[in-house]
Amino acid sequence: MELACLDLEGVLIPEIWIEFANKMGIDELKATTRDIPDYDVLMKQRLRILDEYNLGLPEIQEVIATLKPLSGAIEFIDWLREYFQVIILSDTFYEFAQPLIRQLGFPTLLCHRLEVDSEGRVTGYVLRQKNPKRQSILALQSLYYRIIAVGDSYNDTSMLEQADTGILFRAPHNVIHKFPQFPVVYEYEDLKKEFIKASHRSLVL
Repeated sequence: MELACLDLEGVLIPEIWIEFANKMGIDELKATTRDIPDYDVLMKQRLRILDEYNLGLPEIQEVIATLKPLSGAIEFIDWLREYFQVIILSDTFYEFAQPLIRQLGFPTLLCHRLEVDSEGRVTGYVLRQKNPKRQSILALQSLYYRIIAVGDSYNDTSMLEQADTGILFRAPHNVIHKFPQFPVVYEYEDLKKEFIKASHRSLVL
């Protein structure tokens, strides 16, 4: 049995922090795991900026409510579900993802949680576990599933390395340069073709 494990932001939906940064006009908030590989460093920077600008979860959720999946993402997920069980492995937060996961038809999502006070201020975050994407792949492989994984950032690469097949989708040049072992595609039709190549079953476009 084969499973498809996908990153969320940058693969199926816009980068939430970048969209929020654009809306608020705060360039510092545009940094993602494409820029800062250490997730703890990145999140501490984000929390500091939110505190500095007196912004909290309600303001972020207001922006998220305006977002839609990337063009073609819903059709791609629909195609993928014909052949695979689909699991989303993300470093986003349940408090962010729900409206966009609904638009994608509620695939299984494994991610993190925020700590928020009574006034909506984001005070911290709780990681599901250390190196959660790789650990998820390992757990699924222990159940004798074969995994095809897709990501776009530094924080996806341990997942791609552990998977039976790893694919980079719309990754930046710095990630592509550092991890040349992974095929790179930019369009969903080409991503489908990579799944067809990687699968042990007969798939059709």
